Amino acid sequence: MAISEPPDGGYGWVVVMSAFFIMGLTAAVLKNFGIFFLDIQSHFGVLTSTTSWVTSTTIVMFHLGAPLASALTMHFSHRLVIVVGGLLSACGLLLASLDLGLPWLYLTMGVLQGTGIAFTWIPANSLVSHYFSRWRPIAYAAASSGECVFAVVFSPSFRWLIEAYGWQGALLVIGGLQLNLCVCGALMRPLEADDATEAPARRKVVFQFSLMGKPELLLYILYGVLAAVGFFVPPLFLVPFVSSLGTGSYWPAFLLSALALADLAGRLLCGWVANARLVRNLQLLATVVTLLGVVLLLLPVSRDYWTVLVFSALYGFLLGCAVAIHVTSIVDIVTLEGFDSGLGLFMLFRSIGGFFGPPAAGWLVDRTGDYSAAFYLSGVCLLLSAVFVGLVDRLVQRRKSSEAKVHQEVTSGKVNPRCRRLSSIRSW
Repeated sequence: MAISEPPDGGYGWVVVMSAFFIMGLTAAVLKNFGIFFLDIQSHFGVLTSTTSWVTSTTIVMFHLGAPLASALTMHFSHRLVIVVGGLLSACGLLLASLDLGLPWLYLTMGVLQGTGIAFTWIPANSLVSHYFSRWRPIAYAAASSGECVFAVVFSPSFRWLIEAYGWQGALLVIGGLQLNLCVCGALMRPLEADDATEAPARRKVVFQFSLMGKPELLLYILYGVLAAVGFFVPPLFLVPFVSSLGTGSYWPAFLLSALALADLAGRLLCGWVANARLVRNLQLLATVVTLLGVVLLLLPVSRDYWTVLVFSALYGFLLGCAVAIHVTSIVDIVTLEGFDSGLGLFMLFRSIGGFFGPPAAGWLVDRTGDYSAAFYLSGVCLLLSAVFVGLVDRLVQRRKSSEAKVHQEVTSGKVNPRCRRLSSIRSW
């Protein structure tokens, strides 16, 4: 498939703005599910591990729906898939507010909401990457910052809604708010093809499962599986952990707001660093993920609210740095032509960590009677994931060095073009 040259601006900034709101109405809502955790657990009188399956189901459906979202985007359009995703997300929370039992929450907040997030989040990220090349890191950082900006507002707002209307009424209001995802989807205008002959070719594109043969992508998927534990578990257990320290009902919510502000700063700063090409994306990601693991291991050591606040802010900042570049780094691994399929495969397998991480952390909490166990599990997983990012970086650099050497030999007349094509096929 021929890909149109990214315009690096123009209507692309409208796409970034729309993606900004999509991130806020999906990822920020998911990140603040922890505020509902204790209320739902108390309402049904179940264990921590049992309650965590609600969020776990949401996360796994978000990831399992990614390849389907990518395939549907290729076959139809970004706009249509996002609108459908908005309807699924809104219906998930609206139906969850009926409070028909815990399994009902697994189906509505889990399956419907998770699939809806996948159908909005994946196409939004994809279209931003297609509209930008030189400014891709900055554009993605700006779009993904919607998650942080909305999270700052959502944390105390959700707490207020729960106290005013109960957790069921809060879900009803949030579900209605998510209907705005359909408006965001309507703004997602597809990137025009270079010429009329490319339009039929664009519709015939298929999902590239063959990318699984690339060792760089396989190692990056292993990073994603382990990192998912460190990305999704801490926000879920941070509110219960701080509440166990004897703080008021609003203090944990403000902690999430501080985390979101630090997350925003990390995304924008790391996006600028990546755009300036001061350091390789994968090299930067390995460093950030390592520091993130260390911070999570230290966070539960203190039992003082203000110390936990400092470590939470550090966690948020480093998480923002990682999120700003870990999706766009897929382009370095599979190129822009394979980005949609590569992102879908990455999200599909990352669901393993997202699905088993929260329940595993909840089981450890039930066994130890201490929420600290959830943070120790996350920290160890992140440190291990950083090793795989380092290996991917080495493989990518080796591949680029080999391709540059072949190109130099071809231009100097030492290798004929046919050999160059065979070398490119082998490297792929």
